[in-house]
Amino acid sequence: MTIQQFYVRQDALTDPGELAGAYDDLPETIPDLREVVSGLMVHVALAELYGIPPDTPMIRQTQRVADRLKSIQAAFAGSLTAARPPRSRTFGTCRDYALLLCSMLRARSIPARVRCGFATYIGDDIYHDHWICEYWPPADERWLQADAQLDALQIDRQQITFDCANLPRDAFLTASQAWRLVRSNSVAAGAFGHAATTGLWFLHVNVYRDLLSLTNRQMSNWDSWRDAAPAGKVLKVDALAELDRLAELVTAFESGAEQFAVLDEAASRSLMPPWHS
Repeated sequence: MTIQQFYVRQDALTDPGELAGAYDDLPETIPDLREVVSGLMVHVALAELYGIPPDTPMIRQTQRVADRLKSIQAAFAGSLTAARPPRSRTFGTCRDYALLLCSMLRARSIPARVRCGFATYIGDDIYHDHWICEYWPPADERWLQADAQLDALQIDRQQITFDCANLPRDAFLTASQAWRLVRSNSVAAGAFGHAATTGLWFLHVNVYRDLLSLTNRQMSNWDSWRDAAPAGKVLKVDALAELDRLAELVTAFESGAEQFAVLDEAASRSLMPPWHS
């Protein structure tokens, strides 16, 4: 089995389940698919922009696509292509958008995978914690990146001029790319993070989350990073060396080296973060 064949198969999170038929009338092009996904959810951190009252119940935890599709239909029954007002959309985060687009692409037999890293075009941070979808279009035979979260409102507000279905180089950095930049002293570690949580420690969280996502473990115990005690947010020399090794491993895998078995073995040994031990 080739790497592309591995990423065509649905997994436990991307499988649409009994609502797979909801994909039947989706548009043909990837930019149009991306646009459909962007209109099905409201990001919990941006709800106020859409006029959603602050006391509205919002689920932040990432959902399986099968459950997401049920929630979408419960909020607004009908074709996924139908325009949904914000109050008739479901709530989620960037990873939910990426998973749903990944699911749709795999349903079209287009290899796709979810990546964890940092965006240069979101919020006030230089490099903001973010998830996107990578895909391998037959015509290009290379991995392209799409941000399914960005709808017309966000594109206008953030003054985005690039193609959201084909992100320009360096608009999004995978966690391993970001780690290597910091370790080479090209960018300060404090430029990477999520809100007030920045620096090497958060970078290391995303390196592990991206490693796991590359092996279709898009949700993991590393998502509980908010539970880590302040005293545990110091990386020792051996931890830094291991992260250097993992970043190199991911980079080799991305470059086409036949490293998936090694990647999967590393991921299987990385399921539990230190604060769960």
